[in-house]
Amino acid sequence: MPPRIVSLHPAATEMLALIGAEPLLVGRSHECDHPHSVLPLPALTRPAVPLDPADPAEIDRRARASAAAREPFTHLDLPRLADLRPDVIFTQDLCGICALHDQTLREAIHSIPSHPRIVTLTARTVEGVLDDLITVGRAADRESAAMDAAVALRERFFRAAEFTNPYADGPVVGFLEWTEPLFIAGHWTVQLIERAGARHPLNPTIPRPGSGAAAGPQHAEAVAGRSIAVPAEVFAASNPEYLIICPCGFTLEQTRAAARRLAREPWFAGLPAARAGRVALVDGNQMFNRPGPRLADAFEWLTGWLHGRADLIPPGFPWQLA
Repeated sequence: MPPRIVSLHPAATEMLALIGAEPLLVGRSHECDHPHSVLPLPALTRPAVPLDPADPAEIDRRARASAAAREPFTHLDLPRLADLRPDVIFTQDLCGICALHDQTLREAIHSIPSHPRIVTLTARTVEGVLDDLITVGRAADRESAAMDAAVALRERFFRAAEFTNPYADGPVVGFLEWTEPLFIAGHWTVQLIERAGARHPLNPTIPRPGSGAAAGPQHAEAVAGRSIAVPAEVFAASNPEYLIICPCGFTLEQTRAAARRLAREPWFAGLPAARAGRVALVDGNQMFNRPGPRLADAFEWLTGWLHGRADLIPPGFPWQLA
């Protein structure tokens, strides 16, 4: 029998749809919203505390308080999960805010008669996302389709990268994953920025030991750490020539509101990107912040925007100039 699958990770849900395994899904997290055809599935999680998306500072405060108190930021509907009798549950260990505590989930499944297998996705790099796609395909009995999809995504990354000059020092890109406080990009997003021919000096990639310069065929060995908070004066001093505001989990409308608040800060107008009109707002709920297939869309958009190649930007990409 085909496995009954519950996905508690939006990126896993998108991967399942990409490889034709969406019909195997019987449940999802409240954050799994793409493709739209998964929305009728039971949502098995919910935020522990209602949050006002118009107030990034309050969301940050509540997240920190929950982490300090070791309280869950997300609740799981265990009775409903048990009723669905899943064989496989996908989750992730990257974001401590979005993810269920792994131990909590493992303890919970003991009460589920189907004794599901937990598959935890761990991608922190572009290549790790492709590896996770293979992992998802293997767990869903769709490994061949996953291999084909991974090859196609890799081709898209390589094709877009051909429009960059690897020998030139590109522009400085400021990438904000949160606005109050300022959090700059980490992990795969830094790789995308650098592979698009730009620089991210406050949190750059660093070659793994023994990788040399990690250039050319070895560029996968240049990796970045997690997103980090930086003081406003430090961010402004980096003089970003392009600025991307892409708060994690925010829609484009919510991002516009966050950007308006940010633009009122006294340092903002002096940024080279702001003076040149090169401030982009991107739907962070859909793009860049999910380690899934649409990172290829994000990379094509990024390369197209930085290099003036509108033909590279995927139709309908959710962004606008500030």
